[in-house]
Formats: sequence, structure tokens, C-alpha cells
Amino acid sequence: MGWFESLVLGLVQGLTEFLPISSSAHLRITAALAGWDDPGAAFTAVTQIGTELAVILYFSKKIGRILAAWWRSIFDREARHDPDARLGWLIIVGSLPIVVLGLLFQDAIDHAFRDLRLTATMLIGFGILLLIADRVGRQYRTLDHLTVPHGLGYGFAQALALIPGVSRSGGTVTAGLLLGYTRAEATEYAFLLALPAVFGSGLYKLTDIGGADSPEWGPTILATLVAFGVGYAVIAWLMNFIKTKSYVPFVIYRIVLGALLIVLVTTGVLDPNAGPAM
Repeated sequence: MGWFESLVLGLVQGLTEFLPISSSAHLRITAALAGWDDPGAAFTAVTQIGTELAVILYFSKKIGRILAAWWRSIFDREARHDPDARLGWLIIVGSLPIVVLGLLFQDAIDHAFRDLRLTATMLIGFGILLLIADRVGRQYRTLDHLTVPHGLGYGFAQALALIPGVSRSGGTVTAGLLLGYTRAEATEYAFLLALPAVFGSGLYKLTDIGGADSPEWGPTILATLVAFGVGYAVIAWLMNFIKTKSYVPFVIYRIVLGALLIVLVTTGVLDPNAGPAM
């Protein structure tokens, strides 16, 4: 991977990680359209560390409260009634599905799940699900209503994002809306829930960087830094956008992109497992 390629992919990662349109799908599609090699699951996982650092910076005060309350609750039973402490424990509960499924399906994540035909199907299918959730969700719950079953529901939705095209934020927000949470609360929890999973995945994949199937360290670090800066700006924009707007524009984008991808693969312009067909 060259420096220009890493710069472009870092921009794509930062722009798409927090929008419900699947950053892993966009990295895969961008590389395919440009005629570059698939950057791979390891590159995707490590650059996502950059975007999650942006989450920590943006929500630093809230995350600090959650960590402090959670730590007190380990030793003080009364502290476990603190909403921030409960949220800390429920983030751990919600992270379990993606950890288990990520380990069980590691080989498929690195190979079979990266087929562009599957990516296109997920973009369209989960776009329609997001539209349904945005329309029928009652949107009256806040994170104070979060329970263990709801936390696990969020967690399994997040785990589906192991398949490019689903979208980590999109899947989690869809689950939250269906469970009755407001757009803002569902989105905020999606960001917080992603922290353990993304950092865990990124650290786990660090040893693959520089290997035969992964980019070198230099370009990967550049992409991660770019993703951090761009990602922070996107978080600020999205949290303001969803206060007054729906997710419909993202649904339309997903369906159009998925349909276009199907056409490109079907007509032989793109090889579903590589870049542009020769």
C-alpha cells in the first residue's frame, strides 16, 4: 500500500465509520474501484482505532463518569445503582456477542465475508431494516431504560457488522430504534458500545500489520491518524444532524450504492473478490 492509497482509505474510514453506511464496505469498495488490493480485515480493524479515539475525545466527560462509577461499583454495592455504573456494566454485556462471534468466524471475516456480492446484499437489506426501524420505532426510551436483554440485543446487532455492508453503527442503531430508544440515545450508545470491541479487534490484529496479506506499518499509521481527525468532525456533525433529521438519506444512499455494486459485479466491471476485472 502506497502513501496516497493510505491517505484516501484513511479519509474513507473517518467519513464512514460513524454513519450507518458501513466503513468496512466503503474501504472494500474504494479499493476495488481504484484497482488496489483489498486492504484486508487487519487494516480495517487497526484504522478503526483512530476513529474510536475520536469517540473517546468527543465523549470524554461521559466516558470518564462511566469509568469512575463502574470502578466504584466493583467494591461498593450501593454504587451499582448509579446509572453510569449500570451503563458501564451493560457496555461489557453488550460487547460479549461480537467477541465470541468474532473469534468463531475469524477465517470467514478475513475471507468469505469480504465478497462484494455479500457486501451489496447487506447494504440493501440492512438499509431497508434501518428504514423500518426509523419509521416504526416508538423512540421514547433513554439509556436509563437500558436492561441486560436490551444490552445483548444491541450487542448481537453490533456483531452483525463483522460482515462488510451491515455497518456497526447502522446495525446497533437499528436495534436501538426497534427497542424504542430515541435516535440520539441509540446513536450515542452505538458509539460507546463500539469502544471495547473495536479496540480489542484492533489490538488483536496489530500483529498482522506488515504481514504478507496486510499493508506496512507506515501507511497504516497514516490512515489511522487521518481517520481520527476526520472521524471527530463526523461525530460532531452526526450528533447534531439526528436531533432534527431522520436516517432516511442514509437508507437511500445504502440502497443506491448496493444496487450499483450489484450492477458492477454482474457486468464484470468488478471482480467480487478483487479489484476491477481485467
